[in-house]
Amino acid sequence: MDRQEIIRGALAASRFDFTEHAAERAVVRNISDREIQEAGSQAVTIEEYPDDKYGPTRLLLGFTRTGKPLHIQVADSPSPTVRIVTLYEPDPAEWEDHRRRR
Repeated sequence: MDRQEIIRGALAASRFDFTEHAAERAVVRNISDREIQEAGSQAVTIEEYPDDKYGPTRLLLGFTRTGKPLHIQVADSPSPTVRIVTLYEPDPAEWEDHRRRR
């Protein structure tokens, strides 16, 4: 099983926690744990940041059951619990098809 599949499974099963920043962003942006589960269960890696400030991370794109796109940046560690670094709805002015930066 590759790392992306492990991350998907953990997000779908609610085996995730948040950095302080991500917890604040989830509240401010009104993103629920349920939406994280839904989007995370089929999320794909769209960018990798091996030299990120606190260790390697990856940016995932997933969609909720209602079709809401979510970007979820997670720590890329071997832990069975996924650490969410930040999350947000991608801004169409900054992202093409939610996948590529403009």
